[in-house]
Amino acid sequence: MRRVLIILVLAMAPAPGATDVALIVRGVEARYQSARTMKAAFLHRYTESRNALRVESGTVYFSRGGKMRWEYESPEEKLFVADGKMVWFYVPADRTVTRTKMKESAGWQTPLALLVGKAKFSRVCGRVEVADARVSAAENVVLRCLPKSADSGFSELLVEVDGRYRLVRVLIHEPGGVETEFRFGKWEENIPLTDTLFRFVAPPGVAIVEESSIAGPLR
Repeated sequence: MRRVLIILVLAMAPAPGATDVALIVRGVEARYQSARTMKAAFLHRYTESRNALRVESGTVYFSRGGKMRWEYESPEEKLFVADGKMVWFYVPADRTVTRTKMKESAGWQTPLALLVGKAKFSRVCGRVEVADARVSAAENVVLRCLPKSADSGFSELLVEVDGRYRLVRVLIHEPGGVETEFRFGKWEENIPLTDTLFRFVAPPGVAIVEESSIAGPLR
């Protein structure tokens, strides 16, 4: 019955071009809460003081229960795995993996948590409004999320949504002129994904470091 209601919400909700923010938010949340698994191509851009310091791309997988797997393919191979409890960040060239508890992982409270059914906009946003911002396609709309509290770790979130309520772009503005941007494309939903995809086993000779023992968040 719950799945039927979710499908009805998606079918009856207006396209994101509408100005009713509440309906757009419900459409996005319903879409990602109804999907069991997802796969997408992504581009990750990190900028500081308007200088692009890093641009990376790869493939990401999501599954219910807070599970994610980010396979960075260019310009350097990296792996970010969340198994629902722990987060693992592995850089093969460094022969080191950093581990932290998911609830302590930087960025877990951003709208990216929507992709694994772990959050609602209301949990991270004090206010959500339609932003007057550039879009990738005419049918898209950009939502502006203002933080719920001063210790949220971001000053503003811009979330671009397409005509099917899929995330196209997430731009995170952080204090100090830091911007983190994720772009998504080639979405696939409810595809077969094994649990082993979201488990990380350190290769022989690779050191495991607890993030709490080092300064600064994972990036």
